[in-house]
Amino acid sequence: MLRVACRITMRSTPHVTPLVDGANLEIKDSALRKESKMHQQHKLSHQDALRVVEAIRAELEKQGKGAAIAVADAHGELLAFLRTDGCKLPSIQIAINKAFTAAREQKPSRAIGDSSREKQWPMSNFGDLRYTAWGGGVPLIYAGQIVGGVGVSGLPEEEDMVLAAMGAKLIAEMATA
Repeated sequence: MLRVACRITMRSTPHVTPLVDGANLEIKDSALRKESKMHQQHKLSHQDALRVVEAIRAELEKQGKGAAIAVADAHGELLAFLRTDGCKLPSIQIAINKAFTAAREQKPSRAIGDSSREKQWPMSNFGDLRYTAWGGGVPLIYAGQIVGGVGVSGLPEEEDMVLAAMGAKLIAEMATA
């Protein structure tokens, strides 16, 4: 068992004075010396973010449609973005916000919006105006971990959702390849 003796003295603020030299302490408790339990995390690379953007861009071009595509890291911060020809300007920020929402909340943005409407809980209560209630934001999951989010905006909501899900599927399949 590890024991450290201290002397507490009262001055203008409490002060703890160690009675032993911490540098010379030996950890004898075998439970403290066991293997590390640190968490390992996967991080979305900019190359993989660009693969998601490219896959969605190719599908948009095939359909002859324009939209904004955003990919965020696990914190919701932007990693990759593309506004294709024909995309309306408001869709730029909306796509970025969808990716942010999906990554931060680790759920599709549509599910966050549905819950907000059901519970009559304003989206502004999240404390960040980037949260959005529209569908088209999907978390990116690699080997069971949320590594980011993808957001698509500029088409009808259902089409945004399908394209975002396609991008998310690409990342999920990378873990099984």
